[in-house]
Amino acid sequence: MVDTRSTAATPQVAHWDVVLPDEEATGRLAMDLAAMLVAGDVVALTGDLGAGKSTLARALIRELAQDPLLEVPSPTFTLMQTYDLPRHRVVHADLYRLGDASELDELGWADQTDGAVTLVEWPERAGEGVLQANRLEVSITIPPEAPETRRRVRLLAYGRLAGALQRMKAIRSLIDVAGYGPARRQHLQGDASTRTYERLIGSRRNAVLMNAPRRPDGPPVREGKPYSAIAHLAEDVKPFVALARGLKARGFSAPTIYAADLEAGLLVMEDLGEEGVLSEDPRAPIPERYEVATDVLAALHELDLPDTLTVSPEIDHRIPPYDIDALLIEVELLLDWYLPHRGVPSVPALPRATFRRLWTQALTPSLAQKPVWVLRDYHSPNLIWMAERDGLEQIGLLDFQDALMGPAAYDLVSLTQDARVDVPEELELHLLGRYIKARREADPAFDMRAFAASYAVMGAQRATKILGIFARLNQRDGKPGYLRHIPRIWTYLQRCLAFTDLGPLKEWFDAHVPAPDGPVPPTVLARMAGTAEPPRASFAPPPRRPDEVRPVPPPVPSRLPEPPVAAPPPAPPAQAEPVARPAPEVAMPVAPAGDAPVPADPASPIEMPAEEQVPEVQSSEAPVSDDPTNPSTSPSPAVQ
Repeated sequence: MVDTRSTAATPQVAHWDVVLPDEEATGRLAMDLAAMLVAGDVVALTGDLGAGKSTLARALIRELAQDPLLEVPSPTFTLMQTYDLPRHRVVHADLYRLGDASELDELGWADQTDGAVTLVEWPERAGEGVLQANRLEVSITIPPEAPETRRRVRLLAYGRLAGALQRMKAIRSLIDVAGYGPARRQHLQGDASTRTYERLIGSRRNAVLMNAPRRPDGPPVREGKPYSAIAHLAEDVKPFVALARGLKARGFSAPTIYAADLEAGLLVMEDLGEEGVLSEDPRAPIPERYEVATDVLAALHELDLPDTLTVSPEIDHRIPPYDIDALLIEVELLLDWYLPHRGVPSVPALPRATFRRLWTQALTPSLAQKPVWVLRDYHSPNLIWMAERDGLEQIGLLDFQDALMGPAAYDLVSLTQDARVDVPEELELHLLGRYIKARREADPAFDMRAFAASYAVMGAQRATKILGIFARLNQRDGKPGYLRHIPRIWTYLQRCLAFTDLGPLKEWFDAHVPAPDGPVPPTVLARMAGTAEPPRASFAPPPRRPDEVRPVPPPVPSRLPEPPVAAPPPAPPAQAEPVARPAPEVAMPVAPAGDAPVPADPASPIEMPAEEQVPEVQSSEAPVSDDPTNPSTSPSPAVQ
């Protein structure tokens, strides 16, 4: 059921009158309140003796702790009781015995409640001393001539909590409509976004509540547009609903949508489970599950995929293109966030312009390929292992609301160069070979050379973007935990930049971008402080005489590189014995710029495991100029 009700503008004061027939209903109200409270909020509980203030406070603390058996003593005599809970620090106060407001200072009230969720019984004893701007006043009364267990509750919210109370009402309404009214609500760990998730534990089956308020526009960053508009980030839940239905219609395991309030950004959907594609101790990829995840991508990319999907009978969603503007604004996060994180001053106009030019040249061939659905966050946190299902349906898919139409290689490198966990290089190459083999079996004309080049380019683009994102999450959003992943992302970036065609980009990175550890080289600081770039001849090829024969780089042989290892990797059972290579840091296959093959450099053997060998086919591409600065010879005029 899709409900497209609109919501009113956020007020400064809001109220909700609720009748609680029994203690079970009181527990549900506590669940709803616990979900909306954040650090700094105050809940003021008023009512006569025996009205149920302590009962509601006790239920609320247990919900905040996610522990129904938590011991919650009354603070009648101690006046204050504190709890250090996983999500919040909680202060529970009973001021019935307070003499006057001046005694709050003796209790250390200001220090104790700073940054905490504060529950106050008998707040009127302290006057205005305990009431904050963001507060919820809960008045509990016993209706006359009503059953003994019945209570009437008035919720009066101020400041931030006024909007939160309205949203709480919309969430409760949707949960009830979806048939999960009696379900327990369990907070789930969210992602790097502002979305929150809860598991609804029902008597017959569970569901997941997605709470995704509409994304507000940020400040304009280019041509009057905010970053989210240029990068084509989803502003509401409609793209998620459209992609979920589109994926399920094609046989993939996206969650079924049970109920939705599209305008409010609320979904109740199928719970795909908790088992992922990583082992627990240590956290590492489970090769068999990564293989199925690779097969899902190969199967999806073989399809002719539309760029418009249905959300509801009245609403369609057009999947935006992963265009050059989106790709460039993403890589510039490195300049705006990662470099300042490493102590490098702002990038002058000339180096920034060169950075954008080199990326445009590198990305143009990938944008000329047939576009597919790029799910954009196809990695371990968003992949669920569903052992009870068969084949490709064993991989549950999440977090695809930002999907775009773009290069097929992006999601594969997102999986094989997982930002949150180390993927061994031999497993990465095995999965890359497995994908290529599946695509060639489905379509003998599949261009392995072009895909290999795109794989390296999109991997470098993604790693560059993530370095900026993780630095931003630390500095802007106060989430330093993401910094621990930066060395891994740096390793992936170096692996991709070793690809031959990315030589000019690698030189730019070497000259301007310091590694995550160690001091920033003085030469980097000097370049950023200057107004001109140092000369680097390799950024543009020298002019060629008319009679000069065009050199042709080697083609991608039929085998991909294997790193030197002491023993066969523990990944797929049928993997061939690894082949040592003298230059292990060059992990990317070499893509040709032309058609005529020449022998590969014998010092850098490039091999694919035996079971993944695919027949070689002649490229049907027309030769293109070696000069990437000449727009007339670009394979994709649309992105000049």
